[in-house]
Amino acid sequence: MKIAHLTSAHPRYDTRIFLKECRSLALAGHDVHLIVADGKGDETCDLVNIYDVGVSLGRLNRMLSTTQRVFDKALTVDAEVYHLHDPELLPIGLRLKWRGKKVIFDAHEDLPKQLMGKPYLNAVSKVLLSNIFRLFEKIVCRRFDAIVTATPFITEKFRAINPASFTVNNYPMVGELACGEIDWAKKKEEVSYIGGIASIRGILQVVTAMSHTSSDARLQLGGRFSEKTVENEAKSHDGWSKVDELGFVDREGVRDALARSVGGVVTFLPAPNHIDAQPNKMFEYMSAGVPVIASNFPLWRDIIEGNGCGLCVDPMDPKQIAQAIDYLIGHPEDAEAMGRRGQLAVQQKYNWSIEEKALLGVYERLAQ
Repeated sequence: MKIAHLTSAHPRYDTRIFLKECRSLALAGHDVHLIVADGKGDETCDLVNIYDVGVSLGRLNRMLSTTQRVFDKALTVDAEVYHLHDPELLPIGLRLKWRGKKVIFDAHEDLPKQLMGKPYLNAVSKVLLSNIFRLFEKIVCRRFDAIVTATPFITEKFRAINPASFTVNNYPMVGELACGEIDWAKKKEEVSYIGGIASIRGILQVVTAMSHTSSDARLQLGGRFSEKTVENEAKSHDGWSKVDELGFVDREGVRDALARSVGGVVTFLPAPNHIDAQPNKMFEYMSAGVPVIASNFPLWRDIIEGNGCGLCVDPMDPKQIAQAIDYLIGHPEDAEAMGRRGQLAVQQKYNWSIEEKALLGVYERLAQ
């Protein structure tokens, strides 16, 4: 099949879109195209043809002008199936359906819930926009040929809208972030946080926790701040003296940071969109053989404590986070055992090779 993946917001080498889905489909023999908006030009990489429609100039420009450019390029590609990765592309999906195309919407997150945690919206705006988008989502997504989601909880929601809803978990690729035995002797007194940095993801609590650690622990912070005020507040805190700011890190940089770390931190705050989420970084830490310090949400506790691969804490309590960091540094044998159990769990059940089969199954269904 000729397939086009569309995104107006994600980078061209996005882990879920390109590294996993596009490459898996291409290796399965499909003719795969990816339309992006990053200003880096066209190319062909790993059998995937990538087309660039130009970088967006802000959020409003992205939702209006960029989406139109993505649609125009989508028409020139003339694929059989269009796989959409951003909620702002839902209207494009309808326009493609009107032209007789098959359309898949890939729900990475539950946007109505996500809107409730946006720091730049006031309380009234959050509720209003969340309800408006929830209604729009119901009207549009029932017309699509399939919905693919990143978690079972999102699938359950969409199945009430469209019975052709399927889970393709965003689990890591085995061996990408660690190969073979983990040499714990090379570990340093470091923990890592890798990913988008925002107040809702608990960065201020984590930086505060660093000031409460009794060990010489340092935080390896990989990613970019999404809020300037939060960045300024974090950097003015005493705990920042124990932070190594890495900035954006590529996959090799992620692997190197985790290889040095005795723990990976994913202490998101209890926003509606986080409680039932399955953060990719949680499973990537496990894949790299690194114990996880995670928020004590019921689902997360089931994964982390259920597999004996880390510690769950109150994400609002910096002292609990600090105690978990100190425990991993002060008990290297326990930490190593947790890391091994997490890596084994990924190898057995939380990995992309399993989810790849689910993705290919969705496309096989569309080809019938």
